[in-house]
Amino acid sequence: MRKLNTILAGALAATLLCGSALAREVTLRIHQMLPAQATIPADAITPWAAAVEEQSGGRIKFELYPAMQLGGAPPSLFDQAKDGVVDIIWTVLGYTPGRFPKSEVFEMPFLVTTGEATSVAFQKYVEANAMDEFAGVHVIAVHTHGPGLFHTKDPVNKLEDLAGMKIRGGSRVISDMLSRLGAEPIGMPVPAVTEALSKGVIDGTTIPWEVTPSLKVAELVKNHTGFTGEYGLYTQTFGFVMNQDSYNNLPDDLKAIIDANSGVETARMFGKVMDAGDAGGLAIAEGLGNNIITLDAVETARWKAAAQPTIDQWFADMDGQGIDGRALYEEAQSLVAAESSL
Repeated sequence: MRKLNTILAGALAATLLCGSALAREVTLRIHQMLPAQATIPADAITPWAAAVEEQSGGRIKFELYPAMQLGGAPPSLFDQAKDGVVDIIWTVLGYTPGRFPKSEVFEMPFLVTTGEATSVAFQKYVEANAMDEFAGVHVIAVHTHGPGLFHTKDPVNKLEDLAGMKIRGGSRVISDMLSRLGAEPIGMPVPAVTEALSKGVIDGTTIPWEVTPSLKVAELVKNHTGFTGEYGLYTQTFGFVMNQDSYNNLPDDLKAIIDANSGVETARMFGKVMDAGDAGGLAIAEGLGNNIITLDAVETARWKAAAQPTIDQWFADMDGQGIDGRALYEEAQSLVAAESSL
């Protein structure tokens, strides 16, 4: 009987320990660069965190830190996740030049369509071709914004109007493109755009419509130039990633909840939020009576031809790293076209 009691007591203890492990709660810190009211923080990250918290029965909780509140600069965000300074970050991959060479292909001129279609294409592309670039973190999702365009103090009605303008570029690829289009590229993270426009450091900026409200761009400049056709001038790539140990240390059932809120459908959600933000940003500029310029098909073709050397240079850069850039570019084109046709 004593032996049976010992066995039963051991079994009960094991059950209690197991239940305790399953019931363990965890708080994860999410760090990113934009104000809390900006499109992605407000309409993608916050709802994502709320969904995960609800699905976990409150066992996963989140602390949201916008606008670099935990310190550092936007280019340091990826390493903050990789090094375990924070648990989850959202960042622009192009803020660390050369670190994501295969992912850069989605920044090529006139490759992007909508945020939703291009984000799904980018997620599928990274899963198939570029996961090695995310070693050391757990990828929740990658995505893009919608068609990038120009927001300038003076109007840009033709290619020649851009000559000599100081234009903010958000990555090395975009800055290369701006240079070939005749502008003087000024590299800076997007949170710096408002002050740079206010102080005359730049004459304009390349950003999508969605981020213009939080940066007050439509109040600072009165001219906005986009292009005819399905494909926008450029996009930037984003990563929503988690520290690998933070993920590995979760119980299996909580990992499953993170997994269920990762991948293609999460990329799609972030892209759709970007598209909705584009509509909102455009509406604000229209409401202010700003000059909304859409270059016609003939002029758009001139810009495409002028930007082609950026693509050619990227092919050469990839060849130098032993990467078949042309094949990756063609795959990216195919994925975007397929998603955009749905």
